[in-house]
Amino acid sequence: MDGGSVIERRRALKAAGAAACGVAALAACGDGTPQQVSGIKGKEIAKTADVPVGGGTVVKQYKIVVTQPSEGVFKAYSASCPHRGCAVSTPKDNVMTCPCHGSEFDAATGQATKGPASGSKLVAYEVKVQGDGIVVV
Repeated sequence: MDGGSVIERRRALKAAGAAACGVAALAACGDGTPQQVSGIKGKEIAKTADVPVGGGTVVKQYKIVVTQPSEGVFKAYSASCPHRGCAVSTPKDNVMTCPCHGSEFDAATGQATKGPASGSKLVAYEVKVQGDGIVVV
């Protein structure tokens, strides 16, 4: 076997390995296009007492972030950043931050205000308050 064949085979193996790693990374992070979780319509996803004004809570079971941007106004969004699918943080001062690449989202609109996800929005869920719970409509 000549040296050229060994080098070509190594290049091919490296390329295949890089492609496999790229696919694995996409599977782990998502493709940047989060979808709404199905089957949660009518379900209570949080208690109003657990969602502070100017903040919120992440409901890990459904990968949803629930916010209260102003007194009595509740919003819900996919917790998956549209850039690469990483989970955004619990809102603080009406801002949700993606820890992976630093994108920031407005808690009242879900609109990206900073970072590589600029121009994108988190997928929104319509919610209503029912008793002391927040329910997906």
